[in-house]
Amino acid sequence: MRILIAEDNALLREGLVLLLHSEGHEVCATVEHGDDLLPALLDHRPDVAVVDVRLPPDFRDEGLRAAVEARRRLPALPVLILSQYVERAYAAELLADSATGVGYLLKDRVGRAEEFLQALRRVAEGGTAMDPEVISQLMAHRTGPDPLAALTPREREVLALMAEGHNNPTIARLLFLAESSVNKHIGSIFGKLGMPTPDTGHRRVRAVLTYLRTLTD
Repeated sequence: MRILIAEDNALLREGLVLLLHSEGHEVCATVEHGDDLLPALLDHRPDVAVVDVRLPPDFRDEGLRAAVEARRRLPALPVLILSQYVERAYAAELLADSATGVGYLLKDRVGRAEEFLQALRRVAEGGTAMDPEVISQLMAHRTGPDPLAALTPREREVLALMAEGHNNPTIARLLFLAESSVNKHIGSIFGKLGMPTPDTGHRRVRAVLTYLRTLTD
């Protein structure tokens, strides 16, 4: 994969470069400053971008703003956002008009190399990779009517794990269920959310994004 990294912390940035090179990936560019990110994304058009929310000069939301604008111009651009903390407004901004290839990880998750690499692959392939802590905090602060009211508690658990990026066998293991039961729950989720019948990866991503958007309303 060709990967662009936007991170002002030199130690973390270089650590990511070394990790990705060791896995056979190409880091096509690294960016330290928010003003340089959008031009770099449009110029290099990477397979996936790893972007810190807060970049110089103001350390507010420069990284996120550039990523959102890049996705408007390059709709298929996968973006994995990194943040020190769960920032609800930033998660909502990222998910507002995203169709595929989105992720939001806390930076301490990056220290777990295999988890980070798995998340990066899922996002690059058009899936989602949401940090469990991000989902937990978004759920805790959700207000207003619940568009997912028709789902059972177990179906919500399954959908939350889908949002983290887990496949069906892993969901089955985490919930101590048979994989056939997980398949039935997912089929029920699709039906209740009005997803089309063909079993495609796009349908799974649509269900996840529907779920995530309800958490940021």
